[in-house]
Amino acid sequence: MMIDRIREFAFPAGHWRFVLAIAVLLTAPAAGAAEGVQPISTPARHAFLIDVQTGTVLLEKAADVPMPPASMSKLMTIYMAFERLKSGRLSLDDKFLVSEKAWRKGGSKMFVKVKSRVSVRDLLRGIIVQSGNDACIVVAEGISGTEDAFAEAMTQRARELGLTNSSFRNSTGWPAEGHVMSARDIATLSMLLIREFPKHYSYFKEKSFKYNGIKQGNRNPLLYNGIGADGLKTGHTVASGYGLAASVERNGRRLVLVVNGLSSVRARSSESARLIEWGFRETDTYALFKKGDEVERANVWLGTAAEVALVIDRDLHITLPRKVRPKMTAKVVLREPVPAPIAKGTPIARLIVTVPGQPNVEVPLSAGAAVDRLGLLGRLGRAVQYLLWGSAG
Repeated sequence: MMIDRIREFAFPAGHWRFVLAIAVLLTAPAAGAAEGVQPISTPARHAFLIDVQTGTVLLEKAADVPMPPASMSKLMTIYMAFERLKSGRLSLDDKFLVSEKAWRKGGSKMFVKVKSRVSVRDLLRGIIVQSGNDACIVVAEGISGTEDAFAEAMTQRARELGLTNSSFRNSTGWPAEGHVMSARDIATLSMLLIREFPKHYSYFKEKSFKYNGIKQGNRNPLLYNGIGADGLKTGHTVASGYGLAASVERNGRRLVLVVNGLSSVRARSSESARLIEWGFRETDTYALFKKGDEVERANVWLGTAAEVALVIDRDLHITLPRKVRPKMTAKVVLREPVPAPIAKGTPIARLIVTVPGQPNVEVPLSAGAAVDRLGLLGRLGRAVQYLLWGSAG
């Protein structure tokens, strides 16, 4: 007879692995009440904080509301250039011509000279470190011919990347009707830059860049306070307020923060640091299993082996408030005995990790080895054994 079983586990405090304390249940336990850290408030009009490895959102405030992104939208201009560098369609040594439009552009500048030719390497540093509007236009015109055409390409690529609340009217973030991004979209784009372009991401942590005899410092305030920041981009206009897309890594764990709508340079610096510190202090990421680990064993019916290992096919990490870590539980849901033959890699069970106040994490478990079916005599013998003693193996 096939029986649905739920095998429960617990994660005692101080232990990384399951302690098998297990009873076989026929129904799942009721979900616990929401517990954990109290949500943190922020004066930012928009905020989004995420653990990069697990994708766990730690804080969100008006995160999907389109907003003027100011110079944070330069991250999309950078992405368009990085993508071409990675594919070989562009090289750092290629040079683009500086148009009069680029040279005349106001706001933050790299101070390129009209009709000069500037390397992609210098232009990228001019955008990332100096936030140069002129450098953005040179790159846009160099790639697409005109800035308008480049902005259309930015919007199209953003849609393909899943940035559903982003539309671009220029390459710089200069105020324009319909030029918007959401905090979640900026965070998603930030994570794509980190993951897809490790070779070029190091530009974001440069604290200064000198071009045309003018040395300018990186405007990212978190680069200077020793908290582990290595990117990404500030932004400010009258309409947007002061904003920052930041990335901070400590001991292999990375958080990405986006804030916008703060009232001053000082508020941007202090509030960003405060939210980052809160994220690292109040939450942590726990490694529960590595790919290929055996989580449980399942009984086999009429097989050459009585049991088969249930293995996980991916690393399993979970981010959660430290306070609720001891209350994390898990169960393996399966129907057994599993009839032979069983091919290695066949999905057999589900691992469900439950944390109070958070959505369940569900991961498939597969057969860790092949199990052949017994021959006729073996099956007959096993059937007799079952009838006499109730053994399901």
